[in-house]
Amino acid sequence: MGCGGHLERDKLCASVLGYRNSYLNDALLFLIPMVTRARSAGQFRRFMPIQVTCRNCLKRFQVSDKFAGKTGPCPSCKKPIQIPDKNEEVVIHAPPDDSPKDKSGQSVLKPIMRKETDVTRRGLIITVAAVLLTFIVAAAFRFSAEGSAPFWAQLLGLFLLAPPLVWAGYTFLYDQEREPYVGPELRNRVLICSGLLVLTWIVYAFVPAYLLDLEHANEMSYTFFGITLCGMIALGGLASAGCFELDYFIGVIHAGVYFVGIWLLSAASNVALAGVPLTQP
Repeated sequence: MGCGGHLERDKLCASVLGYRNSYLNDALLFLIPMVTRARSAGQFRRFMPIQVTCRNCLKRFQVSDKFAGKTGPCPSCKKPIQIPDKNEEVVIHAPPDDSPKDKSGQSVLKPIMRKETDVTRRGLIITVAAVLLTFIVAAAFRFSAEGSAPFWAQLLGLFLLAPPLVWAGYTFLYDQEREPYVGPELRNRVLICSGLLVLTWIVYAFVPAYLLDLEHANEMSYTFFGITLCGMIALGGLASAGCFELDYFIGVIHAGVYFVGIWLLSAASNVALAGVPLTQP
């Protein structure tokens, strides 16, 4: 019907259909006797395909396991192929389940579900309130009669600002694939890391003054202050990585949060960390 009314086109269609029917007939001649014998023997069961690859044309196809171990022509190249026997199949056995079971045979063990630890509202409020209060007090010193925070207030700011910044930094930087520290263990690690970060300011207080023979540390140049600050952040990264089991690069970022916070606090309280003119003898 789809070949038109021309004689040549009809011959071409007939040849193509005959070419296809020859393959179909050969396949039927191979399969029908086997199906008939299986039906007479009552061997019909659920179809379990066997993956077969022809060695000549490398075509892949599926054959029912009823024909396992038999030989027949390949549907593609018509050359004889051997269907693998059922004994040649690879069976992967599951490991034995030795877990305790109930009367119905179900395992009584239950998997431990992972709990996602998010930032608590209470902790976030306390952290934000502590940071804001510290900056408000620093700004108050800026507009006081002295014009900047006294030395004791500077030391107090180093200690008070460390725990909230350390806690906030760990909350956002900890490894999501690991169980985070919570409760008393987190508190202790935050306090230890805060103390170590505060101690790194010893480098700022003594190293530049000793190397440059300065009266005060804030008399160093901004260039030397930048070098000193990088060294302090590197040491702080070791402290953060050791206290919270972080990668060193993540520990450097964690420590950098604290040092940037202190730098902003000094700017709010009008405390110069570097660039102060040298005192004349």
